[in-house]
Amino acid sequence: MPRTPRGAITLAEEQPRTPRRRRLVAGLVVVVLGVTGTAAVLGVKHLRALVTGEQCLVTASGTTFEWAPDQASNAAAITAIAGKRGMPPRAATIAIATAMQESKVRNVRFGDRDSLGLFQQRPSQGWGTAEQILDPEYSTNKFYDALEKVDGYESMDIAVAAQEVQRSAYGDAYAQHEGQARVTASVLSGQTPAGLRCALEDPASTGDPAKVVALVEKDFGIAATAADTTVTVQTDTEDSAWAVGSWAVARATDTGAVRVVVGDREWRRGMEESALTWHTVPAEPGTDATTVTIHLT
Repeated sequence: MPRTPRGAITLAEEQPRTPRRRRLVAGLVVVVLGVTGTAAVLGVKHLRALVTGEQCLVTASGTTFEWAPDQASNAAAITAIAGKRGMPPRAATIAIATAMQESKVRNVRFGDRDSLGLFQQRPSQGWGTAEQILDPEYSTNKFYDALEKVDGYESMDIAVAAQEVQRSAYGDAYAQHEGQARVTASVLSGQTPAGLRCALEDPASTGDPAKVVALVEKDFGIAATAADTTVTVQTDTEDSAWAVGSWAVARATDTGAVRVVVGDREWRRGMEESALTWHTVPAEPGTDATTVTIHLT
């Protein structure tokens, strides 16, 4: 074995390094740092997914609120149906604020006495059967039927309008939800483009195009066409396109949508930070700013 000038045995790690050895060590350090850095990035992204889970964000006028995917889906149906009925976005704001207070915008199967669903409507009070009330589209339409009978609801304080419909013992409570309801309705009605994004796990199975077409018709009352695993919706205006596009992202948890394109903007499903952004892409052939394509694969 090699020895030091004093005669001690020199371990291999302590032997003088030749230029070749120094280059080899430097190369190994770069590789290790690269692998470690990549692992760190992936680790942070994985940690984010573990900590935050699936989520949807709505942003308008510089203000952002978070929804769980099922809440965003229900809010999207509520807003789309207001547009279908020719009601203003304020109607959707009132409805969302009401649902936030009554059910946290969740289609719950329980409540005070026989109250059920998004708006805690009671079969015993003539709102419909339990099965009907647990259909979000049905319960939303019943809410709007009542709201349209409130004279001047369009200019009324949101909490006052909500209370006129609900007759709650805690009528003042609706007001606390106005900010989030207003931002959500603005985005989902298409007034604020690209304002809704969702980070979602991959769907368990490929979505059914026919069911997506039927859901577009049910919520918006407009036609959609399916070709293979893509659904296309041709709208009349850019605002309408963004209403459908935002709806498609919000309801992806139900439909299995993995990509939504509005004109030259695209949302791709995933749990990465990129899923919380609409990206600019080349417009798909034969489409324009009023075209929405919903991809299921």
